Amino acid sequence: MRRVYLDNSATTPVDRRVIDAMLPYLTEKFGNASSVHFFGQEARAAVDRARREVAALINARPNEIVLLSGGTEANNLALRGVAESNAQHGRHIITSAIEHSAVRGVCDALEGRGWEVTRLPVYEDGVVRIEDVRAALRPDTVLVTVMLANNEIGTIQPIMEIGQLIQEERARGRKHLWLHTDAVQAAGRMMVDVENLNCDLLSLSAHKLNAPKGIGALFVRRSVRLTPQNVGGHQERERRAGTEAVGSIVAFGEAARLAREELDGRIAHLRALRDRFEAGVTARISDIVFNGHRERRLPHLSNISFRFIEGEGLLINLDMQGIAVSTGSACSSGSLEPSPVIRALGRSDELARGSIRFSLGKDTTDEDITYVLEVLPRAVENLRCLSPLYQQSVANCEFQVSS
Repeated sequence: MRRVYLDNSATTPVDRRVIDAMLPYLTEKFGNASSVHFFGQEARAAVDRARREVAALINARPNEIVLLSGGTEANNLALRGVAESNAQHGRHIITSAIEHSAVRGVCDALEGRGWEVTRLPVYEDGVVRIEDVRAALRPDTVLVTVMLANNEIGTIQPIMEIGQLIQEERARGRKHLWLHTDAVQAAGRMMVDVENLNCDLLSLSAHKLNAPKGIGALFVRRSVRLTPQNVGGHQERERRAGTEAVGSIVAFGEAARLAREELDGRIAHLRALRDRFEAGVTARISDIVFNGHRERRLPHLSNISFRFIEGEGLLINLDMQGIAVSTGSACSSGSLEPSPVIRALGRSDELARGSIRFSLGKDTTDEDITYVLEVLPRAVENLRCLSPLYQQSVANCEFQVSS
């Protein structure tokens, strides 16, 4: 059976070049980066090189990069750290209605501890409006957290404009107002520049960049003070205690370097395949709705709602034919509720339950897309023929047999 992986928003295969860079630090170069002898200093030098590559990916300074276990920890450190260190200045946080659960869950937890959270709408196109951010700002607001690009629909948010608004507020004397953005889905798929974005904190995860799971980073601008969440050691300038995972950090650095050097080619490749895929779906399948902004979005992702069917059923059907897709965030897999992201667009429960995320990767081929366009229409038609509502809408409904 042909296998086609179109779930790169959940995770990506590790690049062979990344594995080659990492392996020595899992074998002969095994030192603890905090040790002062040769083995430790060899590991320390490798960590420092990787930190520089991660910083270069987003145009940051190496000493502004905190290395940690992944995007979830980065979001926790950013939100909890800023909230707790600024509690005396205010307990109000602004976020969006379509944040990843790693942000949404932290906001819920802080709310339970006495912070107030304003959740901004995104409307049908999935984009936060700058005027809504401005209207939501209060004298006690200490943090705005809006993701750079959504993990389910790929919509890119106006972080640069929000950052400009925050800077204007700080210029008026509000010194304890900060902007965080979750760039886990965006990095490696669009240009990410912390200076252009005007953000104060930014979260990254290596396994979205063809590196291993379990490693990530948080950009923290030098002016930001935050309360550490991991204590017990002096690592990461005392912002995150714990022995460095040197091999994983090296892998992250190599993946960041490759993503930066190959960015333009990857974007062109992904956009061309995605556009071909969407044109093919539109020509072959009726009663579909594309979710999210049609232009302001990541190049690798297409989220489509198929009327008259359940997304889970289509996912299983495609998986049986070798095609891996998802019905939403991998972190919400198993939930019986419609995607909160799709519902936030104003979609009905039917469309939310019938949504599928197709996310391409740098290794996706034309042949992969051809195969998916052969299989997907048959799978949709077969599932629709089981729906009484669909049967009422068509005169003739027959199962299509896969060749």
